[in-house]
This record gives sequence, structure tokens and C-alpha cells, in this order.
Amino acid sequence: MSEQIKQITVIGHKNPDTDSICSAIAYADLKSRTDSSAKYKAGRAGQINPETEYVLDYFGIKAPEFVADVKTRISDIEIRKAPGIGRNTSLKKAWEQMKGANAVTLPVTDNGKLEGIITIKDIVNAYMEIYDQGILSLAKTPYSNLIETLEGDLINGNPDEIITEGRILVGAGNPEIMEEYIAPKDIVIVSNRSDAQLCAIEMGAGCIIVTGGTVISKTTKGLAEANGCNIISTKFDSYSVARLINQSAPVGHFMKTDGIVSFRDDTYIDDVKKVMADKRYRDFPVIGANGKYCGMISRRHLMNIQGRPLVLVDHNEKTQAVDGIGEASILEIVDHHRLASIETMSPIFFRNQPVGCTGTIIEQMYHEAGITPDKEISGLLCAAILSDTLLFRSPTCTAADVAAGERLAALAGIDVQKFASDMFHAGSSLTGKSAEDIFYQDYKTFSVNGVKFGVGQISSIDKTGLDEVKKLLEPYMDGFCESHGVDMVCMMLTNIIEEGSDLMFEGENAAEILSKAFRTDAENGKLINLPGVVSRKKQLIPSIMAALQG
Repeated sequence: MSEQIKQITVIGHKNPDTDSICSAIAYADLKSRTDSSAKYKAGRAGQINPETEYVLDYFGIKAPEFVADVKTRISDIEIRKAPGIGRNTSLKKAWEQMKGANAVTLPVTDNGKLEGIITIKDIVNAYMEIYDQGILSLAKTPYSNLIETLEGDLINGNPDEIITEGRILVGAGNPEIMEEYIAPKDIVIVSNRSDAQLCAIEMGAGCIIVTGGTVISKTTKGLAEANGCNIISTKFDSYSVARLINQSAPVGHFMKTDGIVSFRDDTYIDDVKKVMADKRYRDFPVIGANGKYCGMISRRHLMNIQGRPLVLVDHNEKTQAVDGIGEASILEIVDHHRLASIETMSPIFFRNQPVGCTGTIIEQMYHEAGITPDKEISGLLCAAILSDTLLFRSPTCTAADVAAGERLAALAGIDVQKFASDMFHAGSSLTGKSAEDIFYQDYKTFSVNGVKFGVGQISSIDKTGLDEVKKLLEPYMDGFCESHGVDMVCMMLTNIIEEGSDLMFEGENAAEILSKAFRTDAENGKLINLPGVVSRKKQLIPSIMAALQG
């Protein structure tokens, strides 16, 4: 993984609005054009709302990939990329590979799929505890394994032939004695004695292994060929051959296939730790989403884990961030909201400006880098500014927002009045939407003095449409606090043209808190009219927090 280009996700807040999505896409583009050391990709922490969907469709941009959480997974860390060995690999070769890799476990694979695992313990047991003379035939050993293990030469025979019968014998006696114990297909270890070689062949041996680097006579070769007997010549003496020969057996016979504890590469590290605490194995295979083996993981890989690298845009509050943010490695934050609760392990690049939109800051960063955003990116950033500043009507709007919006509109080739009108109309349309869809179009949660509350906002240039939204949301919000674990919930229904909002609310002490915040009583106990209030960030949230703080 250290040799690969780091993958960094640029992501906005949950229940993303147009600024959150468009700024993530634009900043990922800017970072990709200015930083070749990493690959930046936009992500989203929630569903795209209709307004944003309209913007993306208008400029032909694909929505960012949904990121459900950023909890650390196996795929986010470096694991041992131990290559798999085939089931016909000899025990000797597997042992040498383990020593070379300083490993105690090797995966056995077939076409990339995990078949089993072989451990040092398995190899030691095979060497120390197996006395079966027929082990090579029982294990279906290829002759190529014998040749490799004994560092020998095949004088006669087929290296791909599989040993399916016969015992391992040492032809150390005279021919009369050898005739009494050699059976057809046996594998006979013989020295430089030609009489012993010929005797073994005549008795039907499947293979003779001639030790000591002895030159094989033409007579022996001819008789072996006529009788279908393989001949292997090796430099090792008979004692060494007898010690080594069992190590030519294939690992497929000894490998573990049942009860293997493995992990998918998308398994959370927290879940991996729980399994490792219960299972005292050294290494565990990792399987990719395609079912293919991709590496081994052990406890040492869980030390000093660096979480998934993220760049946050349009938020710096933990309650609004993608799930698992506490495990992530935050590299940068670009935002225009109040400073809140996200903490980092080390210093990071943090750009926070009192402007009406994160898109404005990113437009400035393009300019500072000497880069002109293309037509599509310009359109996305312009849409973000128009959305967040309510067509420059919001009290959060600054001269910087207006200037950036005008520059971007020119690059994108759009008329801001017409584009904004169509965009807001798409966002407030009720066609095919449920109350839940509408409610979560732009919803954020906040916490102050132990009180957790949520605030959503629907903006429209159509008063009739907002009245319909109000009727649809009233029954949905009833009992919302209890079922969603918040103390208070509010929904701003903002009329962009009239520059005011109706505030729907629920919660045990909500009427008292909101009456205190805005110095006005609720209508029918469920609604407060707020003329001139159109900004959640600058007008609504500060007033609510001030009331909660007394």
C-alpha cells in the first residue's frame, strides 16, 4: 500500500445540500490538479436532494459515491501481500518460502481463490510424525516435486506424472534380498551399484532414485525405458535422500481446509480485533469482494493504524459528519460555519471564512492556485453559492459571495436569475416525494448544553408549495423527537421572495425555548412566523443556542 497512490475522499456533511455536494466535487478537482502525490475523489454522506440533483443533471456531472461510514476497514490498512501457493507445491518449497518471508502461514490458492492454509506447524508435523512409506502416493505427489526437492535430474520419465501407488524403499541389500521386498510401482533409493539398479527395475519399481551423482549406464536407461520406470539422479547421498524425500509431498495433502477463519477486505477493524482476541492464530487470510484471496492480516497490522484519509468541506461539527469520523484521519477542512466539535490528532490545513458559502472559498482557492475551473465545475460552484445565499438574499451573503457567483456564472454561461429560479423550483417540488424525503432534504443536528436538536430547511419561491409542505410535514414531525433521540426539532419553511420563514417545531420544551429565542409566541403551539429570517446558520441557530445557554 505504501507504493500505491493514497486515496483521499473529499466529503461534506450528512443530509447534504447543494453546497456540500458541489464543493466536494470542486475541491476534489482542484486538489487533483495541484497535488500529484494522492488521488482525490468526492464522496457524499447522504442522499442527493432534488435541488442538487437538478444542478448535477444540468451540468452533466455524476453524483459522488455514497459513503455510509468511514470506520477503518481492512482495505484501509497495509496487510501482508503474501502470494498464494498451489496445492502441488512441495513441503520443502513452502518451508523455504516461509523462511524468506518470515511468515508462519501461507495461503494455498487456485486461480486466486483460497483453498486452504499451510502453517509451519503443519510442515513440522509432516516431517516429524509421518512414517508412512506410502505417503508420496497417498498425497498424489508429482514427480516434478521429487526432482525439485532432491535437486535432481530426470533421466527417464515424465515430470508431470503423479505418484498414485508404491512405497518408498532403500535398496541397500544384495539383489536376492531386494527381490523379497520390492513391489511394483515402489520408489527405490539406490546407490551406484548397477546390480541394485537393474534389480529394482526388473521387480517393477515405478521409480529409482540414484544417489551420489552416479552416472547412469546405457543398460540401466534402456531397461528402465522398456519397463516404464522413471529414473531420477541426484547429487545427495542415500541418507540425505531418505531425509528429504517426504518433503516433496504436496502441501495440498496437509493443508487446513475446514474451520479457516478469514476476513473480507471490507470488514471493520473493530470486528477484526474481536475475532483475533478469541482466536489465537498468528495470521488470517483476507478475501476481496470478488471472492479472491488478497493477503494475510495479523495482530501487528493493527498497531499504529492510520484511519481513512478525509478532507471535510462545508462542516466541522461531529454530529453532522459521516459516521465513523472519530476513526478517520482528517487532513483538511474547508468551511464557512462556526467552529465546533471535530478534533484531529495532529495539525491540519483548516480554512474557515465568514462568507455565505463554501463554494466561494473554493473559487478563491482556484484563483490563488492560478487555475480556472472548467465550465462544469464553475456551474457547480455558482449553484452552491446561489443555493446557500438564497440568490444573494441571505444575511450570510457577502460581497465575496456576489463577486464569486458572478465570475462563475460567466464561466458556466448561465443566467443567475433564471437558473436559480429553476433550481429552487426543482428543490421545492413535491412530485413523487414522501414526507421523510422532504424532511431530510437539508437537515442538520446540533448540540449545546446537553440539548440535542435538529433543524431542517426547505426554501422556495412558491408560497403555495410551502403551504403544501407544511401540511405534509405536520403528521410526520409528530413524535419525531422521541423516535429519533433529539430534544427538539425545527423545520424552516423559507420563502425566498418574501424573505421570511415559518418555523415548525416539536419537542417538550420547544415552544418555551423558541419563544425566548425569537421573542414571539407560537401560533397554535406548533408554528412561529419569522419575518426576515432566512438563514439557518446566521439567524436561526445562534438565536436558539443563545436561548439554551441562558
